[in-house]
Amino acid sequence: MKTYVSYYRVSTTKQGMSGLGLEAQQYAVAQYVRPPAQVLAHYTEVESGKKNLRPQLLAAITHARQAGATLLIAKLDRLSRNAGFIFALRDSGVDFVCCDMPDANTLTVGIFAVLAQHERELISKRTREALAALKARGVRLGVPANLTKDAIRHGQAIRQQNARDNKENRQAMRLAVLLRQQGLTLQQIAEELHKGEYLTRRGKHFDASAVRRLLLRQQMQNEE
Repeated sequence: MKTYVSYYRVSTTKQGMSGLGLEAQQYAVAQYVRPPAQVLAHYTEVESGKKNLRPQLLAAITHARQAGATLLIAKLDRLSRNAGFIFALRDSGVDFVCCDMPDANTLTVGIFAVLAQHERELISKRTREALAALKARGVRLGVPANLTKDAIRHGQAIRQQNARDNKENRQAMRLAVLLRQQGLTLQQIAEELHKGEYLTRRGKHFDASAVRRLLLRQQMQNEE
């Protein structure tokens, strides 16, 4: 009989107390585990994804190893956005599976881990650069007076641009390029994106044509 040890993570104490985010993870695990398989224990961590000190995760790994069970995570990004951390877990000798990527292999888990870390680093870098630019112009950050009509319009324009540059779409683009380099066909790449729950900018699943456009867009950006 297949046995699991489930691991959940929420980012804040408030989320842990309210169940926000936790219930969705629990539901994903409940949907994944079908009788006669069973979950031996549940471990819940309240910790930032940037931090790698996870006592509950270590306890879950130990439990899974001793019981010969598989560590079960609702979503890969609930583990960490640090690629080295996920690789260390992958090489720990404990089998683990993510409900949102049940068919993931060593290659795809590694790629998603690298993409998640890269995205976090990009967001952090952009935030620092934006704050530095504002300070250089003499803007006092956090002051309500900054919320002029022009500032509000500027903020709206930025949000619209961010929507066009959808984060998941950029991640999907990089993943598509990596998978193409591995020799996968357009249809196979579309299937991998579907497994990762990536959607196009219009909220649709990727097909071979959409993947082709994604790769062409990446090529055009490289040529600029």
